[in-house]
Amino acid sequence: MVKEGDPAPDFRLPADDGRTYSLKDLRGQKVVLYFYPKDDTSGCTKEACSFRDNLARVTSKGAIVLGVSKDDLDSHAKFRKKYGLTFPLLSDTEGKVLDAYGVWKEKSLYGKTFMGVERTTYVIDEKGRIKKVFPRVKVEGHTDEVLAAL
Repeated sequence: MVKEGDPAPDFRLPADDGRTYSLKDLRGQKVVLYFYPKDDTSGCTKEACSFRDNLARVTSKGAIVLGVSKDDLDSHAKFRKKYGLTFPLLSDTEGKVLDAYGVWKEKSLYGKTFMGVERTTYVIDEKGRIKKVFPRVKVEGHTDEVLAAL
């Protein structure tokens, strides 16, 4: 996993808004990069809606929000439209960025193990360094934690 103070791994990923986002292109801005397991599931929906509802507070601190999962762009577009999400969702179907940030991990549920995304948020500063890492995010109150880190 990438640690606080480390340079954030660069990436280039397509988003549901038709753009391609690269961390390198976002230098000069703070970035809230959050990784989540799956579109339109309970925890992921609560997290996304919390970022949506607090987006003005995030942007007032000079930051943008980018959500990342393995879901494809069609899934992201449906999720974004269904909940009126107001920030881009990036698709990492190959899992390269998930690996680079160390969030693709072995998980277990009901006694079965499988690989999946560990819900994690990175706050990246204007110079592209990791300012804060929130591993194993608990959705309740998370947006306030992120805002305090900005």
